[in-house]
Amino acid sequence: MTLESILSQQVKAAVKELYGIEAADSMIQLQKTRPEFEGNITLVVFPFVKAARKAPAQVAAEIGEKLKADSSQLIAKYNAVQGFLNLVINDAFWIKQLEAIDADENYGKQPARNQLMMVEYSSPNTNKPLHLGHVRNNLLGWSIAQIQEANGWKVVKTNIVNDRGIHICKSMLAWQKFGNGETPESSGKKGDHLIGDYYVRFDKEYRKQVAEMVANGTDEETAKREAPLMKEAQEMLLKWEQGDNEVRDLWAKMNSWVYAGFDETYKRLGVAFDKIYYESNTYLEGKSEVEKGLAAGQFYRREDGSVWADLTKDGLDEKLLLRSDGTSVYMTQDIGTAKLRFQDYPIDKMVYVVGNEQEYHFKVLSILLDRLGFPFGKELVHFSYGMVELPNGKMKSREGTVVDADDLMDKMVEDAREISKDKVNTLQGITEAEANEIARKVGLGALKYFILKVDPRKNMLFNPEESIDFNGNTGPFIQYTYARIQSVLRKAASESPNTDVPESRTLEDKEHALIQRLTEYPSIVRQAGDDFSPAVICNYAYALACDFNSFYHDLTILNEPDAAKRALRLLLAKNVAKVIRSAMNLLGIEVPDRM
Repeated sequence: MTLESILSQQVKAAVKELYGIEAADSMIQLQKTRPEFEGNITLVVFPFVKAARKAPAQVAAEIGEKLKADSSQLIAKYNAVQGFLNLVINDAFWIKQLEAIDADENYGKQPARNQLMMVEYSSPNTNKPLHLGHVRNNLLGWSIAQIQEANGWKVVKTNIVNDRGIHICKSMLAWQKFGNGETPESSGKKGDHLIGDYYVRFDKEYRKQVAEMVANGTDEETAKREAPLMKEAQEMLLKWEQGDNEVRDLWAKMNSWVYAGFDETYKRLGVAFDKIYYESNTYLEGKSEVEKGLAAGQFYRREDGSVWADLTKDGLDEKLLLRSDGTSVYMTQDIGTAKLRFQDYPIDKMVYVVGNEQEYHFKVLSILLDRLGFPFGKELVHFSYGMVELPNGKMKSREGTVVDADDLMDKMVEDAREISKDKVNTLQGITEAEANEIARKVGLGALKYFILKVDPRKNMLFNPEESIDFNGNTGPFIQYTYARIQSVLRKAASESPNTDVPESRTLEDKEHALIQRLTEYPSIVRQAGDDFSPAVICNYAYALACDFNSFYHDLTILNEPDAAKRALRLLLAKNVAKVIRSAMNLLGIEVPDRM
């Protein structure tokens, strides 16, 4: 049992005996004692003051005295400050807690709940490579899945690939016109980069055509609509929808190049999927459901043949579901994908990791699924996260100004390699391959931590220079703390065996603080799961690393002459490393043994 659960039971018993109060769980408010007061944990006594009919300070003192008398093995002493009861916990309890943590290989993980959660993330388009925005999406999705697994869920990680539509046809048409048969093999480019180049090329040529038409007297809106390239792309889309063999063969070939490129990026980023769905396979299911809804009077058809949903009674507007030419939209695809997913898996909770600019889309999707009779419609969760911004502004795929995911990872790893050159003494005796592997872990760890430490619902400014810093709230700082502990443990193992830790020994304040921080980890994992927030794990890992470094600075470990103290501090260091490794794993971050 945790300290909080033990104290909660004892406080309930105390207030019932003292004041006749049957305390609900919500009345037991326990929090970490503020640093300016003596104590480990504080009970807020205000919920009991009215029934006790006494001043808050007196109620705190009476509860403190009762707890100390009934639980002398747990409560060493107490002090009452107005309506707050600060409790000092016996050293023997903390030592037992540390030993229990050490004995639990899966410390922090919650019991299995036999429920399945599906987490969808990534959702790339096959007309361009993954960029910085995709990096945040993938890292959030992967971490949320890891955190929910730690909270006992069975998790299925899925991806929906947007592999059809006008944007795909733009890349295909540009390659046809300007590619001269170029392939990933002939160019030496990753397939997703190659196709992305042609998406940018289409936009460049299209803008030229629009500018020429405007210069010749056509108004801009008409020019954008009637430009030859745009008309050809729309014709290609219709041919694709009609199953034209030539268009479909080109589409399959170019998409295969993109998928090979995506796979490389995903592997390097450290994310994966249990099931990948493709819009080209799901949109027809969506169209079928929309047609059923139309026949049942759920939707209506306009004079131009397009199909719409009237959502005004739900406080929204009208939503296009099928265009006048019969082609589908993203909403149609998502209806079909949802249907297939719930056919494939017994999903208890469906989570979409998609940026906050799509909040309206998912409100509509939830209503439409419910209207079509799918029981899961109202239960879907849109994990809405903020956008990644850059010091020089937003990213634009069509203009080729995105921060490419592969280039970003290259830069982060190279920066880590350069910084590691300043730590020659630390890295003596390792091979170049080992040094490169450390640089990879540190560079990618810096990227992941910097992105995940921000409240996911907020927009963020990504700054590579800040992220790679070995001081402050960064991934490399936490990784360095872990590597420092591993160095201590290696030296200890080579010098002498450990000594058993006596339960009667007195703990230093820094030892108290570190053990108490370790005991908080299971509740942190639960909070991160409840909030769908990797940032909760980041903040905890950073606080734990700070506590350890303060402990390491003030107290000796290897040179401690008292064998019992040395043994306890080594046990403490070992379990700090274990929890850091566990927390960083929930973030998808590797921790090197040496730095």
